[in-house]
Amino acid sequence: MLRPIGRRLLVGVGIVFFVVTLTFALLNLAPGDPARLWVAPDADQATLDAARQALGLDAPLAFRYVRWLGAFVQGDWGTSIAMQRPVLSVIVDALPYTLLLTAASLFVTYVGGILIGVFQAMRHRSRLDTSLTVATLFVYGIPAYWLAVMLVLLFTYLPGRAGLPAILQLPAFGAQGLDAEFLSPVGRLVDRVKHLALPLTTLGLIGAAGTARFVRGAVLDVRRLDFVRAAVAKGLRSSHVSGRHVLRNALVPVVTLLGLSLPAMVSGTVFVETIFAWPGMGRVMVDAVLARDYPVVMATTAMFAFLVVLGNIVADLATMAVDPRIRDVA
Repeated sequence: MLRPIGRRLLVGVGIVFFVVTLTFALLNLAPGDPARLWVAPDADQATLDAARQALGLDAPLAFRYVRWLGAFVQGDWGTSIAMQRPVLSVIVDALPYTLLLTAASLFVTYVGGILIGVFQAMRHRSRLDTSLTVATLFVYGIPAYWLAVMLVLLFTYLPGRAGLPAILQLPAFGAQGLDAEFLSPVGRLVDRVKHLALPLTTLGLIGAAGTARFVRGAVLDVRRLDFVRAAVAKGLRSSHVSGRHVLRNALVPVVTLLGLSLPAMVSGTVFVETIFAWPGMGRVMVDAVLARDYPVVMATTAMFAFLVVLGNIVADLATMAVDPRIRDVA
């Protein structure tokens, strides 16, 4: 068990190293000069050169990379060029919001998708199964950015203009209201849930639709296997066959799907956080890219790569726990 974990950790470290190296090279080879953020638009070349020297941008690319990597490994992530704050404090402030959105989206995606997929498989070829198939395919095929904009239109702008109750109107931007600090603890929790509702719905709906399609197929495949037919022929209860034989074996590819969906889920938070102004790492990364804020871009890229690798390792371990046969060959 320890050997496959160690092997995956080594591969994960290599992946993170490759991602940050490629990102550093592309950032520094891209057109534009972040030193111009520090000087006036009409600054002369001498002032610009002084700003580049102050930011450490005058050194060769390879030297800058080695210097950055050594400092990053030691916990010195530098200072944000645009915000003039330590990069580590920027990440510490933004990371909890990204983790909250990602964890809630995974919960909605897999709990909702598994329930819908199992429900469809148990009512295979019924009218309800057909209706849910059409609905899940439609939702899964919707571009996420379009769904986000439509949710803002339906739950933020239309309720206010139509004179509907305020409870039906959801905030579209930010993680809390302007008056959040004056609310009671329960009021702050309700306010946070309202701000989380639309970005969570955007990620959760599409994810649950895709998971439901996968789970439905996995359950139907297992139900056709010989050992399930033998269990039914022995006269075992339908609930026993479904729970002990069908669902348990159908969960193995679903757990594998979790590892494959984590990169998409983490990367999906980038544009969702941008659309809804959710103050997570995705929005911080986009703002940093636009501002050519190299230290922040590198730190957020490394964190996203680390989260994706960690999620895949957790998914592999969960797969081994569900199916001991995989543990023997891993």
